[in-house]
Amino acid sequence: MASPGVVRHATAGQAGRAGAASRAVTRTISDDPLGGTVRRTVLPSGLRVLTEAIPTMRSVSFGIWVTVGSRDETGPQAGAAHFLEHLLFKGTHKRTALEISAEIEAVGGETNAFTTKEYTCYYARVLDEDLPLAIDVMCDAVADSLLEPADVETERGVILEEIAMHDDEPGDEVHDLFARAVYGDHPLGRLISGTEETVTPMTRRQIQSFYRRRYTAPQIVIAAAGNLDHAAVVRLVRQALRGTPLDTDPAAPGTPRRNTPAVRTKPAAVLVEPKETEQAHVILGCPGIDRVDERRFALGVLNNVLGGGMSSRLFQEIRERRGLAYSVYSYASQYADSGLFAVYAGCAPGKVDEVLQLTRAELARVAADGLTEAEVARGKGMSKGSFVLGLEDTGSRMSRLAKGELLYGDLMPVDELLARVDAVTVADVNTLAAELLGRPMSLAVVGPFGEHDFAG
Repeated sequence: MASPGVVRHATAGQAGRAGAASRAVTRTISDDPLGGTVRRTVLPSGLRVLTEAIPTMRSVSFGIWVTVGSRDETGPQAGAAHFLEHLLFKGTHKRTALEISAEIEAVGGETNAFTTKEYTCYYARVLDEDLPLAIDVMCDAVADSLLEPADVETERGVILEEIAMHDDEPGDEVHDLFARAVYGDHPLGRLISGTEETVTPMTRRQIQSFYRRRYTAPQIVIAAAGNLDHAAVVRLVRQALRGTPLDTDPAAPGTPRRNTPAVRTKPAAVLVEPKETEQAHVILGCPGIDRVDERRFALGVLNNVLGGGMSSRLFQEIRERRGLAYSVYSYASQYADSGLFAVYAGCAPGKVDEVLQLTRAELARVAADGLTEAEVARGKGMSKGSFVLGLEDTGSRMSRLAKGELLYGDLMPVDELLARVDAVTVADVNTLAAELLGRPMSLAVVGPFGEHDFAG
């Protein structure tokens, strides 16, 4: 048996013997009238495969999701997960970087990847007849990347350019500044990309170690949605992974992150990044709730009414009635053990004080007086409609499968989710509003400001 924390990779022969002793376990999760049949297979290695068969589609979205993100890095490793995301498309024992992209593009498909604070995803979208190719290419890239030294140096340069480009986008930078205001030095407060100071000295050995320690079969979920056959997908995945470092001895599948201990947030603060921009970017907000909090459905309704659309209170007050900002909205971010609730606005620097005054007044009004029954009904309708309309393509359905498995350990049926939203009451929303919006607020500002007092 391998020592704790050490992954022992099996040879092809060992994997074959392990497979004979431990079979894959398949079950049907749902046969949703709003979609297709969802099935889940746990391979002996602990890797999970979920599919949603939608015979009316002519395409398939295929994704490989790994339970590792920027919050899993130590301070000196900051940016390793994102660095790795770049490198896994640079070549394997079977394919060069050009072959990885060219084989998918030759059939009109597309590939991409992204890193978040809690997971990383690699995905492809192809015609249904080209799914075997997509499975082989994507599994090869994720499971058996070479991480050649020359590629590490090339992608280091690319990532440093990406960081510099991000610094030139104040509308993006202010969100990172706000996360730092709330979380400080906690990994949730750090940049997903890392910084120039952490990416520049990062070695191939560090990235390779991160890769092999974190990219293990129990921590991986493969999801696919479209015109497909579940058994065929499982067979093709097993075939593509045979003999790779993900072809391992039997193991139990991973479980979702749990919310203990809760993340400790910073006291409310004001962070200002002086920058000569034509527009000021501000975020006012506070710690929210985590993703498994039963109040998340009420939070969705509250967010919709406050700043979730053109009919929202903040949009109407700040943009429509007064013309103070082009963009103004509220949002909620939820993690395993924490969350954020915030309002963003982009406006002329000279209008910042008025925009903040109106925003604070509206939040205080809702905290004190709550929402009306009509507003709650509208917010519930927005939640249900946006969710169902978001399931109109294979990519969103594939993401739903993977996130349900990775983040919750279960897939909530569409009808149940809609019923949970319907069950939200005016009292639920107003109780949450009083608690959440009454919390001390942090403020992040990016714009042409020097000695400006934002504390008031």
